[in-house]
Amino acid sequence: MLLLIELTGVSKVYQSKDSVVHALRDIDLKVEKGEIFGIIGHSGAGKSTLLRCVNLLEKPTSGTVKVGDVVMTGLSEKELQERRKKIGMIFQHFNLLSTATVRENIAFPLKISKYPKKAIKQRVDELLELVGLAEHGDKYPAQLSGGQKQRVGIARALANDPDVLLSDEATSALDPQTTDSILELLLDINRKLGITILLITHEMHVIRAICDRVAVMEQGRIIESGEVLDVFLNPQHATTKEFVSQVSEELDTEILRSKAEGRIVRIHYMGEMAYEPILYETVRATDATFVILQGTVSRMKETPYGQLIVELRGSQEDTDQIIERLRSRGLEVNIIL
Repeated sequence: MLLLIELTGVSKVYQSKDSVVHALRDIDLKVEKGEIFGIIGHSGAGKSTLLRCVNLLEKPTSGTVKVGDVVMTGLSEKELQERRKKIGMIFQHFNLLSTATVRENIAFPLKISKYPKKAIKQRVDELLELVGLAEHGDKYPAQLSGGQKQRVGIARALANDPDVLLSDEATSALDPQTTDSILELLLDINRKLGITILLITHEMHVIRAICDRVAVMEQGRIIESGEVLDVFLNPQHATTKEFVSQVSEELDTEILRSKAEGRIVRIHYMGEMAYEPILYETVRATDATFVILQGTVSRMKETPYGQLIVELRGSQEDTDQIIERLRSRGLEVNIIL
């Protein structure tokens, strides 16, 4: 495991004459090189503060921040400005220069870094192609859609060939279809460039679509973290369960209880098992039957994932045997009723 971002004991306190606000409380966070790591939480949970502590736009009150082999919290202001060039940032509201063209917006950080004109043109051309805006280079932000503006923001964040891309609610101002296209772009960038992405969001759909791991925040603390599939399938904290419910169909257990003739179970499939007739084969080996009450097959990043709500009708012995055999095949089976 090669770590690219490491926060140790990071706290952030805002103090005024009348109040003290603990925005972050003793945060420990490790992000591996090349992964997409998501941080989810409600407004005020501390997500944005945490993200801005990575590039020290917010300076921690205590604790250390390390990016690559550099301890960010130990740098002088001049050293910090230089190091920030390798940490790209995408903003929720794009932050584009309205009087500059798309090309000029993307070139802006390169001009500040005093790149030669020829190198700037070449880099901007590459980035326009990468984000799908090759034909829009001479347009102004007012002539672009929200999704196109965010693509410009992403290209600008990549201009200095960063090691890390920080995404601050990059899709929350966009409609669902445009959100999906931006998430696909971020995933494509991660695959092609191997760039590490740390993103914050309040939408579980974003986490499920592209993240490898996730941390859930509440009141300035990380309350739960792990592989996205693990957290999604087995959320521990009430806040995590609330977020997971955003992308899970609700099950009315009272209606099921009144209609059920057998045992109702929830079966989770992962990987290629989502497309195999495991349930049919397992039930066929007994005298029981089954009824599918609800089912979905989707993907979490690149992993197929399926969920079935099934009523097993048969003897206690047969249904116990079915559940045991399904679990022995690596499926997660939860008894609902």
